[in-house]
Amino acid sequence: MTKQSTTHRVWRVGADIDTDALAPGAYMKFGIDEIARHCLQRVRPEFAGNAQPGDVLVAGPNFGIGSSREQAAAALVRLGIAAVVAPSFNGLYFRNAFNVGLLLLTCEQAETLQEGERIALDPVAGHIRRAAGEPSELHCDTVPAFLLEMVQAGGLLNLLKQRKTH
Repeated sequence: MTKQSTTHRVWRVGADIDTDALAPGAYMKFGIDEIARHCLQRVRPEFAGNAQPGDVLVAGPNFGIGSSREQAAAALVRLGIAAVVAPSFNGLYFRNAFNVGLLLLTCEQAETLQEGERIALDPVAGHIRRAAGEPSELHCDTVPAFLLEMVQAGGLLNLLKQRKTH
């Protein structure tokens, strides 16, 4: 899990980011590696090629609207994105994200975070700490233990496999 002392670089996108922006339909016939290479190309063409493992995507409201395609969350996992922070998420996207091991943090103040800013995440306590800037701490919804367990396992299927072997 993301430790509070670890900081993550912020990538910013706006509101209403749909699943087609995250996993473009033209690439759905390919595997997740190819889909991930085109993640957000419509809104941030440089994102997929420059995102680093541990980076955090910060968005406006309604993140993940659109279709129920699981690849929209899986593409971010493949790119190594540690979490998505937004004021609100589409319900299907929310479910798919945790199922594939992607941490989502619902934070009303998400849009105050700036591009390139460094932040530390504490989903258990329900806050985001800024390395610099005001306010120094943003409050977000706490993430239930069973969802954090899915993220730590790398998704629901991995969690179920782990439980079966124990």
